[in-house]
Amino acid sequence: MPDARPFEGVRILDFTQVLAGPFASFQLALLGAEVVKVERREGEEMRRFPLSPEWTARGMAPMWMAANAGKRSLTLDLRRPQAVEVVRRLAAGADVVMENFRPGVMDRLGIGHAALSEINPRLIYCAISGFGQDGPDRLEAGYDGRIQAMSGIMAMTGEPGAGPMRAGFAVCDLLTGMTAAYAVAGALFQRTHTGRGQFVDVSMLDSTLSFLGGAVAEWTAAGHVQAQWGNQAVSRCATANLFRAGEGHLLLAVNAEKHYRLLFQALGREEVLADPRFADWTLRYENREALRAIIEEALADADAATWERRLTGAGVPCACVRRVDEAIAHRQVEARGLLQEVETAWGPLRLATSGFRLAHGGARLDRPPPALGEHTEEILAEAGYTAEEIARLRAEAAI
Repeated sequence: MPDARPFEGVRILDFTQVLAGPFASFQLALLGAEVVKVERREGEEMRRFPLSPEWTARGMAPMWMAANAGKRSLTLDLRRPQAVEVVRRLAAGADVVMENFRPGVMDRLGIGHAALSEINPRLIYCAISGFGQDGPDRLEAGYDGRIQAMSGIMAMTGEPGAGPMRAGFAVCDLLTGMTAAYAVAGALFQRTHTGRGQFVDVSMLDSTLSFLGGAVAEWTAAGHVQAQWGNQAVSRCATANLFRAGEGHLLLAVNAEKHYRLLFQALGREEVLADPRFADWTLRYENREALRAIIEEALADADAATWERRLTGAGVPCACVRRVDEAIAHRQVEARGLLQEVETAWGPLRLATSGFRLAHGGARLDRPPPALGEHTEEILAEAGYTAEEIARLRAEAAI
């Protein structure tokens, strides 16, 4: 029998949609929470994202599955009072409610924090939104691209002079999701001391700027505004950048003097170590183009993969640029078991799980991504609804 995980016994009603919220509840599901995903009767739009027509037709778009595996699915039409009553009954036995509607939507439906905490004072209610529950922009819609643009991410990403560049994945959605999961975990632990539930207010913009704390401090402490630096590391070390090899590109992460010396020894260019143009990190940065020319001339005699093996063997931190399919096939990823296989109606599927391990009771997927409404009757029966009552809710189009 597997060891108990941190959130086993925790019940979550998950009203979140798209990515930030579902990714948050997914993290808790991996660690044992029972997550009931509540969707409208036609399902959320992300189920039908168009990347893969085959999976989209099944209501199982790949990105949706990645953030919703391990959950149970309940459909409700929250415009109907009968469905609202279902939520109220389920909330009485829940530990957490999570939602990412605009502020006030759940209150207008009669199932916001005030209404549900009156039913269940131990309830932790987590509201995720673009800009938080107060402030002049609280009712504005929050989308990953919008937050990337507003937060400074796009202004510091990309090559100088090439214009702002969006990150290659939904970074603001995902870091907000992780922030929300952390906040809920903290509230659950705090409840063990106080016995009380509470309201958890998670803002996408706040979450993003929190992760950009280094850039914020560079401005508030030193008056430095981050600009576009291409593939240059935040250390601004000239040898921590992307370089052309004989075939492909190699990312060097050479930020320490020890690694700098090892790099030029491994490249067979020891004379660079005595060159006064490169005597310290400041001079190396001032003369970075000359240093780049030397490095790329040396790298030209082999492809990037060969140089990765050579330099890694010599103790120089570096990496080839890999696509995702290549990354998950890497021996280290395979050895760590990050991807877990789950059975679906269409055959086995491999999905990424948690980025950390626990010595016991660690993350795992208990269920495949759920079909729309797959567990509706089961969940209602567990909440005490009779077969006749469930049939009536169906007839009334409430579920």
